Amino acid sequence: MHASHLAAAAAESSDEALIESIADGDKRAFQVLLARHNRRVYRFVWRLTQDASAAEDIASEVFFEVWRGADRFQSKSTVSTWLLAIARNKAIATLRRRKHEELDDDEAAAIADPSGDPECSPLHRQVIDLVYYHEKSIAEVAEIVDASRNTVKTRMFYARKQLARLLADEGIQTARP
Repeated sequence: MHASHLAAAAAESSDEALIESIADGDKRAFQVLLARHNRRVYRFVWRLTQDASAAEDIASEVFFEVWRGADRFQSKSTVSTWLLAIARNKAIATLRRRKHEELDDDEAAAIADPSGDPECSPLHRQVIDLVYYHEKSIAEVAEIVDASRNTVKTRMFYARKQLARLLADEGIQTARP
C-alpha cells in the first residue's frame, strides 16, 4: 500500500484503534494520535501552568508516556480523557516541583490561599475548561481530576455562580446558575 494510502487509513482510524497500533509499535499511528491531540493537550496544560515552555515539555512527556504505555490503556474512558488525565497529573507534579524549588518557607507563608475564592480557584477554572472547552462529561471530568462526580458538580455550580456574578457586574444579564 502506498504511503499516502497508509496515512489516509491511519487518519480515519479511531483513537482506540490508534492506541492498539501504538502498543504494537506503530510509529505512524503515534504520529496520527499526536497530530490529533497535541494542541488540545498543550492548551489544557498551558491553562494549568500559565507557562508556554512548561506546557510544551509536559505535552511532550504525555505523548512519550503514551508511546511507552499504550498497552496499559484499558478503554474504561475515551483516549482523550486518558490523555488529559495524564496531562493533569504531570502538570500538577511540575507545579509542585516548581513551588518547592522557587519558594522558601517565608515566601510560602506570605501567599494567601485563594481556594475559598471561586474567582481565583484553579479547581473551578479547570472544571469549566474541561466541560466547556474539551466537552467532557461530569463523569469524565471526575476521572481526569481524580474527584467524585458530586465534587465536580459542586465545583461547576460555584464556578457558574461566580461567572454569572462577574457577568452581572459587567451589566450582562444571564439565566440564574
